Amino acid sequence: MEKNIGNLDKMLRIVIGLVLIALVFVGPQTIWGWLGVPVILIALFGWCPLYKVLGISTCAKCSES
Repeated sequence: MEKNIGNLDKMLRIVIGLVLIALVFVGPQTIWGWLGVPVILIALFGWCPLYKVLGISTCAKCSES
């Protein structure tokens, strides 16, 4: 798997994932907040399957090679 997520994209995904997970414990307390877990995992691995299908890459170093 070639990385296709850049640093800014990773940080945004982690923040969004944490906010979603926080919704499980605070706020509406719905199960939908657990969608933050795969968002964080995708950020940690640096590879997004949807980006792969669409041919998108936000990783500056990866798009050069």
